[in-house]
Amino acid sequence: MKTIRLVHLIFAIAGAWTAIACAQTAVPPASPPAAKMSAAECEVWNRERTFAASVEHHDAVAFADHVHAQAAFGAGSTAPTHGRDAVVADWKDIIEGKQIKLGWSPGIVTIGGDGSLAISRGPSWIEDLRPNPKQRYRIGEFISTWIKDKDGRWRVLFDGGAGPMHAASAEDVAKLVASLPKECPRAAP
Repeated sequence: MKTIRLVHLIFAIAGAWTAIACAQTAVPPASPPAAKMSAAECEVWNRERTFAASVEHHDAVAFADHVHAQAAFGAGSTAPTHGRDAVVADWKDIIEGKQIKLGWSPGIVTIGGDGSLAISRGPSWIEDLRPNPKQRYRIGEFISTWIKDKDGRWRVLFDGGAGPMHAASAEDVAKLVASLPKECPRAAP
């Protein structure tokens, strides 16, 4: 029951972040500042990076390994996708990367509750590969909620954007990607 209450709190916080992001101007978001994180937070940070890499490398098996069996993607929307198999099927085209390239990177990770739930937030970017898209590049933010699964591995339980995507150029995306830390900014032990 405590976990359910904590999940409701996480949704409330994610909703507040979405409202703040929507109220901001149409300037693409900057990469979040590198906060010093605990070893456990860095574990989630690194797991988020390998999750993004699974899409970058078009690896559906690795993608599925990052998704909780009872996940909800599109969390907060009117029609979220429920369950690992449905999420993997829904993300098939994104994972294949033939129409769009989706990228993201963790910025800030926070672990709460009994240490089995975490929120990861950071920048995301899209390149629309279809012929003559209205907007080829966009930059935004993501929020994902991770849960430590029965096997001890972190898996995404809830996934959703944190507001609108903003128009960007190839140069904007390249600058953003170049600014991202390559390693988790770990606090001193």
